[in-house]
Amino acid sequence: MFLENCKKAGSIEVICGSMFSGKTEELIRRMKRAQFAKQKVEIFKPAIDVRYSETNVVSHDAHSIPSTPVKSSKEILSLASGAEVVGIDEAQFFDDGIVEVAQNLADKGVRVIVAGLDTDFLGKPFGPMPSLMAISEDVLKVHAICVRCGSPANHSYRLDRSSRDLVVLGEKDVYEPLCRHCYNKAMKINQ
Repeated sequence: MFLENCKKAGSIEVICGSMFSGKTEELIRRMKRAQFAKQKVEIFKPAIDVRYSETNVVSHDAHSIPSTPVKSSKEILSLASGAEVVGIDEAQFFDDGIVEVAQNLADKGVRVIVAGLDTDFLGKPFGPMPSLMAISEDVLKVHAICVRCGSPANHSYRLDRSSRDLVVLGEKDVYEPLCRHCYNKAMKINQ
């Protein structure tokens, strides 16, 4: 009896890590598997993220999936109507309402897959990501490779230290993945 009631149970899965760690690649992989299983999927990204495409979610190695850009998390609820699986990329850029949106969808039986940076360029928890991780059923932390020593990297180091803005969109020309040791060393040098 208990298992019958759980068949429609939704869930929240979080994929987090530094820049260049494969978060978006993993999100795309999971969404494509759901599509292959003939599940109704919807994928969303923040409208401000136009680095590779205005409409597609695109990984650094050019894999992509069609998505809907949204300006606020509340838009997702109405646009995801009828979806069995909802993907959300770059969740750190959304307002704190994204946590309630994910909860609401999961409570309605939707599988919600969220990808985003867990820390900002200062090494601090980034936006709603800590709350999303806390309420999720599953968290996958992925790592890049430190470009300075080859160790697993969990920090997104901003190369141009002149801007203190939290959100600066960029790629390898703006950020590099660093391990804890190389990140701390670089932060000391550039204080």
